[in-house]
Amino acid sequence: MKFDVRCAVESCDDLGEGVMWCPAEQAVYWLNVPMPSVLHRFEPGNGQHQSWSMPEMITALAKRRDGTFLVASHQGLNRFDPREGQLRRILAPEVDRPENRSNDGAPDAQGRFWMGTMMNNFGPRGEDLPLTAATGALWCIAPDLTYHKVIDEIMITNGVVWSPDQRTLYVADSAPQLIYAYDFDNATATVSNRRVFSDDTSLGYPDGAAVDSEGGLWSARWEGLCVARFRPDGTLDFTVPIPAPRVTSIAFGGRNFRTVYVTTARHGATPKELADFPLQGSLFTFESPVPGLPRPLFGG
Repeated sequence: MKFDVRCAVESCDDLGEGVMWCPAEQAVYWLNVPMPSVLHRFEPGNGQHQSWSMPEMITALAKRRDGTFLVASHQGLNRFDPREGQLRRILAPEVDRPENRSNDGAPDAQGRFWMGTMMNNFGPRGEDLPLTAATGALWCIAPDLTYHKVIDEIMITNGVVWSPDQRTLYVADSAPQLIYAYDFDNATATVSNRRVFSDDTSLGYPDGAAVDSEGGLWSARWEGLCVARFRPDGTLDFTVPIPAPRVTSIAFGGRNFRTVYVTTARHGATPKELADFPLQGSLFTFESPVPGLPRPLFGG
């Protein structure tokens, strides 16, 4: 199977992440994580690219019912209105863990937001800090901003997605190169029966993820130069080569949800890698043979 992978925006992100499609705007949003952190917006229909600088690291986002955004940042959860351009703190689930930061996150079909955390691995200028402990967790935040911890002791929380029937929650722990599957109780927002969905170490590290309408899990692969699609039984279906070593997040978009958007990173690239892959850090796109699913809104 061949894919026509194109550069949509040459954004030169140090660590592109958190890509999401907004059907109402026919626009794609994504982030550049380390400081100076940036929120990007791109309209494929007219080529318009906007960006907003952020006062702290931002790592994941969801559209709210009122048209604003819920944004996971270094210290907690925030409301962001692009018309105001200001990040306003609304919640800090891990105020007792100052060594941690947020990482990947996603809304579920009930309008709750699931925020993953990890030990902070970036200094104030984006320099690397040692990652030494599994202090990360996965939190469920309800629309009324009540919250509870669902999973603990994660090294790098990533790839938070659900099966189309909402019976399975997938969560990657990138450090040990594992994607876990859990039985998911939609009514209580709890999980059980953890098992390994994929332990494939030949394709780099699992990062962000998306699920298509057939239940296939698409995994962005850090240091894997690709996006990998896994069948619902966890076997590898195919890979899509991406011209960047560090592939970070993925989302389905377009009018029929067959257009895939992929973020990448320049962080940690050697001079040779920069020469061999000059577009790394860009937003890439290609067409999928299987349509994806709309991303839910926070708040229902």
